[in-house]
Amino acid sequence: MSFPRVFSAPFIALACVVLVAGPLASAAAPGTDVEAKLKALGLTLPATSAPVANYVPAVRSGSLVYLAGHIPRGADGKVIKGKVGRGATVEQANAAARQTALALLATLKNEIGDLNKVKRIVRVGGFVNAAEDFEAQPAVINGCSDLLVALFGDRGRHSRAAIGAGSLPLGAIVEIEMVVEVE
Repeated sequence: MSFPRVFSAPFIALACVVLVAGPLASAAAPGTDVEAKLKALGLTLPATSAPVANYVPAVRSGSLVYLAGHIPRGADGKVIKGKVGRGATVEQANAAARQTALALLATLKNEIGDLNKVKRIVRVGGFVNAAEDFEAQPAVINGCSDLLVALFGDRGRHSRAAIGAGSLPLGAIVEIEMVVEVE
């Protein structure tokens, strides 16, 4: 088989490596360690907290882990409260959603032992404690979504709902649930 002159032999060899080894190489590429990425971002997983009602924080069914709704807590362990559009800003709620993502990942790590076993973040469901005329729920839940993509790359891209709520448990500013595919 001959190739047009526009492709040199080294280019063709490189293309073969990418086509054959690409999917395998990306799974083991340097810098994919989620714990190392957390550390590089200056983030740590918080201690997990006990459920506040009659449920479990994570349920595994086959290769899927369903994480119950989590609410954000500050470094002092207190719930981050507020209503966006009435006293709380989008930026504050976005930061709380990022903190909630860390809490979800802490629960996930307790369930599966190693965050590098994550094959895909499948779905995120975000609830925003918001004034009735507030319309920027997606901007708030991006705090969670952006962190998941930063940590997991394409494996962190997910389907999502961002819903406004009149109130949330314990007055939390956000509540987020997640479905994750694992090894």
